[in-house]
Amino acid sequence: MSRCTFRMKLLFLFYCMVLPSAFLCQNEFNQMVEKLISEDVPVLSVETLNSKISSGQLIVLLDARENEEYNVSHLNSARHCGYDHFNPESVKGVNKSAPIVVYCSVGYRSDKIAVKLQEMGFTDVQNLYGGIFDWVNKGYPVYNNNGETDQIHGYDQKWGKWLTRGEKVFK
Repeated sequence: MSRCTFRMKLLFLFYCMVLPSAFLCQNEFNQMVEKLISEDVPVLSVETLNSKISSGQLIVLLDARENEEYNVSHLNSARHCGYDHFNPESVKGVNKSAPIVVYCSVGYRSDKIAVKLQEMGFTDVQNLYGGIFDWVNKGYPVYNNNGETDQIHGYDQKWGKWLTRGEKVFK
């Protein structure tokens, strides 16, 4: 068998075996997210958020995870607002019509916080679809107090399985 034929067979096996499993995992992740989020708040994909940030659009990013999760890593310039102990002070001074994107690990907690923000009179609130897990899985950066990091809080072992990139941290 020629070297070229062998490489082609390896490539074929890769496409047939590895890529479908990656698509299946993403599909399972999306199915899980769909079950957790409501239709009360518009969602925004991580790709669209990254594009808006890259183009210089000013967006208020709110992290609806708990403080220990936020301290491990968060989106650049995100404000911590919490979930169990949601702090309305995190949006003090924010214009009620400013674009706000709320995120958590996968989208459940941020969905609930986004509803609260709407009830507080904020008019342009969106939930980040798939949360920080999808953000990291798609290769976008996260930060901590020291700058960019590979660490990501996995919430717990059950939820951490959805992280396919980064160094998982459980505290």
